[in-house]
Amino acid sequence: MAAPTYDPTSAPRRWHMVNEQLSGRGIRESRILSAFLEVPREAFIPAELGPRAYEDGPLPLEDGQTISQPYVVAWMAEALELTPTSRVLEVGTGSGYGAAILGELAGNVVTIERIRRLAEVARARLAALGYQNIVVEIGDGSLGFSPQAPYDAIVVTAAGPIVPEALLTQLSPDGRLVMPVGASPRQRLVRVRRKGSSFVTEDLGAVAFVPLIGAQAFRDIDAVPA
Repeated sequence: MAAPTYDPTSAPRRWHMVNEQLSGRGIRESRILSAFLEVPREAFIPAELGPRAYEDGPLPLEDGQTISQPYVVAWMAEALELTPTSRVLEVGTGSGYGAAILGELAGNVVTIERIRRLAEVARARLAALGYQNIVVEIGDGSLGFSPQAPYDAIVVTAAGPIVPEALLTQLSPDGRLVMPVGASPRQRLVRVRRKGSSFVTEDLGAVAFVPLIGAQAFRDIDAVPA
């Protein structure tokens, strides 16, 4: 693929995004704000959408997927309670932008994508930008990625009917999982904390995501209830 589109003049637009869309809506963790200042969003979208890179909303990708609104990416990252040594699993690589943000915040990131073309493009983008702590895998994200488990944090970037059991079993004893649950337009963002062998679920609010497709999710995009 062609090299990621990087606009060296985009720093002021990133600053405006962080100031207005993130900190202006209550994102307070300085490490998260710094990560969004560092990662060029225009490098993770089709070149023709470059002028729209810092809009306050999602943008379309290939194969009917989207890159999430920056605030939602920040909100989910903050809910994960990451440290510089955290081991993270991201389900739904998409463009690779969320993985890049996680790569700025955590020690190691595994991101898994079911659509091969998206995974390969994201892998190339992340490599071109120099990320060495992010591994892109291709597979059914609803089953997680057990070879690298357990994870301190798991984030799912698509909405499933329930939290997949496979993901819960791959959390570390004190791990956190953040994902949207439900069918559109009744999706809720939840955070699940593992406490030894038990799990505590919190409702964080209403969201809108594409459906999670997989063995422990919606089985077929055409069967997702409206």
